[in-house]
Amino acid sequence: MKKLYIILAGLFCVALSPSCSMFGLDLQENYDYQKKTLDPHINISARQFLEQRGKTPLVANDTAFKWMQLGLEYAGIDLDEYTQPGRTFLLLSTNAIRVRNATTGVITAGMWFDFPIYEKNPDGSQIYLADGFTPKTHPATSWKEYPVGDVKNYFLYLILKGDYGFDNATTNNATLETLLPPGAVASNKSKLGYFVAGTTPNLNQTGARILTLSASPANGFDPEGKINMVLVNNQDSPLRINNITNCATSGIIATNGQVHVAATTVYPFRF
Repeated sequence: MKKLYIILAGLFCVALSPSCSMFGLDLQENYDYQKKTLDPHINISARQFLEQRGKTPLVANDTAFKWMQLGLEYAGIDLDEYTQPGRTFLLLSTNAIRVRNATTGVITAGMWFDFPIYEKNPDGSQIYLADGFTPKTHPATSWKEYPVGDVKNYFLYLILKGDYGFDNATTNNATLETLLPPGAVASNKSKLGYFVAGTTPNLNQTGARILTLSASPANGFDPEGKINMVLVNNQDSPLRINNITNCATSGIIATNGQVHVAATTVYPFRF
């Protein structure tokens, strides 16, 4: 009973006084919580934001946009495009381009994996697997495995005309124009060129989007050069690109427009 009495006495002390000590330990004092909202303004241009985390980062090893910067250079896109006002910029982190197994060096995710290179015979004809039907492919290991035009059009698609972010996003798709010229067609060098991109929704019975591949080269890019953005109604409230890709970080406000960052593959077509 003595042990029980000591415990009850301790609990009684807690109940009566927030300042009493229990077993030699002081209880936490009351704390005044002050709500603060992080400022999304970065006070630099989208170009500076990209470059500061690119090939020569401002902070050592913070190279989140290194592979995007290398891709832009390969495509011949002037980084001044990321200083122009009145735009929304979709940036790709390393994982949106290439996820590389540190042990084997094999690419296991990202656009280099999702848009693999189609292997060809010396005469340019397609190599197939043993079933005689499935094309033989391999994940890209360099931007140079893609035609310059495909890479250029891909990145032009990620620059949106107009302002889009949390301040005007809704749970209904907003369709915006991009810098991708209407009618652009991907080459047959990678799987990207075999995706059938349309202008009307292609959904299954549950309402989920269907990605359609063709046995012969298709278009791969949105026929109208447009993109869909939507605010997802869940606990995280991410912005979603073309009903597939959730942005990992959104609502970054540069001096010349909003910036959203994707960490998984962005498909360059709405439907």
